[in-house]
Amino acid sequence: MKVCIFCGANASNDPEVDRQVKIITDDFSRHSVEMVYGGAGIGIMGALATELINKGGVVRGVIPQQLMKKEIAHGGLTELFVVKDMHERKKMMYDLSDAFLIFPGGMGTMDELFEILTWKQLGLHSKPIAIFNINNYYDDLLKFLNLATDKGLIKPQDRKLLFDSDSWNEIRDYFKMG
Repeated sequence: MKVCIFCGANASNDPEVDRQVKIITDDFSRHSVEMVYGGAGIGIMGALATELINKGGVVRGVIPQQLMKKEIAHGGLTELFVVKDMHERKKMMYDLSDAFLIFPGGMGTMDELFEILTWKQLGLHSKPIAIFNINNYYDDLLKFLNLATDKGLIKPQDRKLLFDSDSWNEIRDYFKMG
């Protein structure tokens, strides 16, 4: 299985995020799950990649040429794809992956989440997407999605396309890993 992780190029000041990085990479290593991500060597992105590589795991990064220096491309990946732009990055990450895990992140993470979710809503894929709501990080976003559903702007069946949990075990079961 190949899981794409959308997450921040910045580090989190929440120690629980670091703890979950270790738990998830242990699980990926134990179940031979490959990681696909944005290719950076910094922030949460870099932490996940480095942890999994150090545990002997497979990590594939996809980074646009323009971000090679800004996000400091990770030098120790199993494979690093350098692409033309963000659109090509997201498409390649999609093509390489069987499921999508949304870790805490910023605007880029939101962009990736909503594009992959919209593709699912449009029927372009049926791959599982899960928000990992570490320490309630995504509570307000989930509240918004539920409000939009209540107001009729998101169909109830479309709201169900995005799984969310604060439990990695629940997400792992949703992904049917191991």
